[in-house]
Amino acid sequence: MSDHNGNGANGPEIDEELARIVAAGPGPEGAPDLSTEYLGLPLNTPIVASSSPLTGDLPSLRALETAGIGAVVLPSLFEEQVEHESSEIDRMLDYSADANPEATFGYVPRLDEYNTGAVRYLRLLRDAKDQLSVPVIASINGVTPGGWTRYAKMLADSGADAIELNVYRVAAHVDEGGRQVEAETLALVEKVASSVDVPVAVKLGASWSAFANFATQVVDAGAKGLVLFNRFYQPDIDLETLSVGPRLVLSTSESLRVPLRWIAILYDRVDTSLAATSGVHTSADVVKALLAGADVTMMTSALLKQGPEYVSEVTAGVLRWLTEREYASVSQLKGSVSQAKVGDPAAFERANYLETLTSYASTFLR
Repeated sequence: MSDHNGNGANGPEIDEELARIVAAGPGPEGAPDLSTEYLGLPLNTPIVASSSPLTGDLPSLRALETAGIGAVVLPSLFEEQVEHESSEIDRMLDYSADANPEATFGYVPRLDEYNTGAVRYLRLLRDAKDQLSVPVIASINGVTPGGWTRYAKMLADSGADAIELNVYRVAAHVDEGGRQVEAETLALVEKVASSVDVPVAVKLGASWSAFANFATQVVDAGAKGLVLFNRFYQPDIDLETLSVGPRLVLSTSESLRVPLRWIAILYDRVDTSLAATSGVHTSADVVKALLAGADVTMMTSALLKQGPEYVSEVTAGVLRWLTEREYASVSQLKGSVSQAKVGDPAAFERANYLETLTSYASTFLR
């Protein structure tokens, strides 16, 4: 049996047996096959390091690979970074135009010292591709088609195995309707997806209306994968300074509930790869997401807390769970508790809301 964290309850004895199974390799007498496919890319494991500061550093990227990560998603290149970089370059070019033509070398500052975005990002991408054997996915975060097609193409040409388009938009204008926001987002996806030869995954928030329909439209626009869901970091108010600023709150396993529901609903209904993100902390979380229908599970908060080596612990827990229940592979497991396969499909819809409330009340009134 396994405990609530997905770890073996029988301690070292199970660990020794697990080590023997793993050493035997995949097969009837060996370890379950953890391989999966995401965006058409073969992965050795469904555990992926999602976009975070941890994936923006080569030593930590190498540590993640050593620990057994299936793929890595680099930190997002933000539209604001690109715009700032462009304005800095324009400013320095204007400055150099007025410089004394007889000035000695070094009078005009070097442009690479003013780089804050794309050039540094491309360098990280190329180095990661040179040094890692797992797929490297680049990430861009923007809301307008504008120059994103150009940057998406640059990332693809620099060796990215895929691109994750991180859509983060706050529709704060009172005259901006939902149809307009959806149409502009779909246009962005279509423009980026059609500009590159590598697959594009779209990372979405959960607050779209009629999400199943919108997800289908995103796929029709060219997305080869959906990453569900983006955790938007909300502003907070400092009561001492009365200022508004960001406040980072890492996720917990409870955050997995929303991705679980929608992945289970979309599985086998939308022809695209599905990635679960937000709330993947333990091996139990990984297994739940796979049961719902995810092709991969993406981790951020857990790795920031525990470090790259935590991947090995989570992987061991997944192997242990599969072995104890005699699953041969992730493929055999995937989607078996999706809405399309579960005995009570309404459990993923409104009916579950009433059942949850009434069951809690019954427990409280005992």
